[in-house]
Amino acid sequence: MNTYSLTQDLYYVGVNDRHTHLFENMLPLPYGVSYNSYLLIDDKTVLIDTVESQFADSFLENVKSVLGNRSLDYLVVNHMEPDHSSGIKAIRALYPNVKVVGNSKTIAMLQGFYGVNSDLLEVKEGDVLELGKHRLRFYMTPMVHWPEVMMAYEETEEILFSADAFGCFGTLDGAVLDKDLDLDKYYQEMYRYYANIVGKYGNPVQAALKKLGALSLKMICTLHGPVWTDSIAKTVGIYDQLSKYQGQEGVVIVYGSMYGHTEKMAEAVARGAMKYTKKVILHDVSKTDVSQILSDIFKYKGVIIGSATYCNALYPNISSLVEKIELRGLKNRVFAAFGNFTWAGATIKPLEAFATNLGWTLKSSYEVKQGLQPNDYEQLRTLGGEVAQAVIAQPEANN
Repeated sequence: MNTYSLTQDLYYVGVNDRHTHLFENMLPLPYGVSYNSYLLIDDKTVLIDTVESQFADSFLENVKSVLGNRSLDYLVVNHMEPDHSSGIKAIRALYPNVKVVGNSKTIAMLQGFYGVNSDLLEVKEGDVLELGKHRLRFYMTPMVHWPEVMMAYEETEEILFSADAFGCFGTLDGAVLDKDLDLDKYYQEMYRYYANIVGKYGNPVQAALKKLGALSLKMICTLHGPVWTDSIAKTVGIYDQLSKYQGQEGVVIVYGSMYGHTEKMAEAVARGAMKYTKKVILHDVSKTDVSQILSDIFKYKGVIIGSATYCNALYPNISSLVEKIELRGLKNRVFAAFGNFTWAGATIKPLEAFATNLGWTLKSSYEVKQGLQPNDYEQLRTLGGEVAQAVIAQPEANN
């Protein structure tokens, strides 16, 4: 078993997943992912969330190693997504008298997913679960990022159990607390996690941050990634920035090219942008996974998209990227487009319409017929420079 004592009475009993290739069968996991669960020991015992069912055996070993011969009194379900709730049946089989704690939407989902309809305790906003010297107060935080999501705040030691909020991809390798880990990869993966999982729900995240803003926090126990202690301010700041759709200084250039002409255009655009900022990121949409592209577009203020014309439309991978950005409703970006065609151009208008619909700041776009001429390179460098200068002129985000 692999358990960690977080405080005198609180234990980490989660598991690491180094086997799954694609999170939600879509998102690559180069560093794996953790499924976090926590066990609080008091006069009453309470388990906070479970793990993905394929890891139930290891999870149950962890829980039993902490509980010993004691029974489990409560299971708090903050989030019903199956990577956190599919272990519920295993827990109920081992501890048949456990009372499952959730809000009304949680209880409906428990029936729908697992047929659980007994030994339930419904809680509402501000309700308290007394455990002895510890007490859990519940806060409803719907659409962060499912409708049933709630958070539990342990008032004695000022610990927030935050469901998926403040989470990130990446296994916990040898430690759990942020102060014991090299956090570079976790923050990198936090941007990717947010952009792809939570990105559409900026307003609900802001509502949750405001609701919880008055709480004193000594520890944040999220359902993926490190337990935050020393880095709480930075972690909450990143979520605040991302949920406000604020970007950092930088320009992301994404292109779709079949025979290299659009790629040459992208390189010229990058050269122009680099005159004004060192943070220039190029992505070939046919090679870089879209989850990483979305992560960078959420992180930086400048976005430039280039597309070859394909069947009188956008290059398919560019079209797919545009749809994903639109779905998330990303705001507050500086944008320009470039395109390449052989006999009929069909890229600039849809790209500018996409940016206009999102309310982005548009700069001049540029389109080339067939091969590039010397003057085209100069025009493309100017385009990149205009976006970079506009990005620098905007106030800088804090993170």
